[in-house]
Amino acid sequence: MHIFTYQPPSIPWLDIRYKDRDIIVINKPSGLLSNPGRSPDTHDTAITRLQQRYPEAILIHRLDCDTSGIMIFARTKKAESHLKTQFQNRQAKKVYIAEVQGHMQTLAGKVNFALGPNPDTPPFQMLSETGKAALTYYKVLEQRPQTTLMELKPHTGRTHQLRVHMLALGHPILGDEFYGDTETIQASHRLNLHAQSLTISHPYTQVEMTFFSQHPF
Repeated sequence: MHIFTYQPPSIPWLDIRYKDRDIIVINKPSGLLSNPGRSPDTHDTAITRLQQRYPEAILIHRLDCDTSGIMIFARTKKAESHLKTQFQNRQAKKVYIAEVQGHMQTLAGKVNFALGPNPDTPPFQMLSETGKAALTYYKVLEQRPQTTLMELKPHTGRTHQLRVHMLALGHPILGDEFYGDTETIQASHRLNLHAQSLTISHPYTQVEMTFFSQHPF
């Protein structure tokens, strides 16, 4: 069983990248939960930090605790409905950057393996013929001495999708304490997965907007 010890980073406390009357966009640090869990120890999260300053903030989507990068929140019920519809209809365009173990032989392609929960070790996910469809597009950005820097575009938004899909290709993401072996875990002090950009249609103006946060790898 994976033991989760929650130690959220205090710096940066809240990295706001954009805000207007309808939305707020932040750059979430690795190690910070998107929203609270059942335990009182998990109260310090992206949404609770944001609500200390903007009580009206509403959670739209989530990033894994160990994943950093762009998150968007609504400030009105109308904006919430509009944004959640975009995510549900896969109209929101997400681009992630990951550093994975080893060298990818194929420079671009897609991973189309269905995923489902591992009943023996929740919240772990696994390839499953009876699971939900999951599709990831990938492209190699840089071959490094022992690793590969990759651009990942998830078409679906399954739990741990990018992490399990990269593992399925034989190239786990560096620092992945859930799915990596000892070498992979020790290769980085954090999970090397970053939500670098998010493109949405603004809930009020309908103008397409892209929010960007440069990966730290």
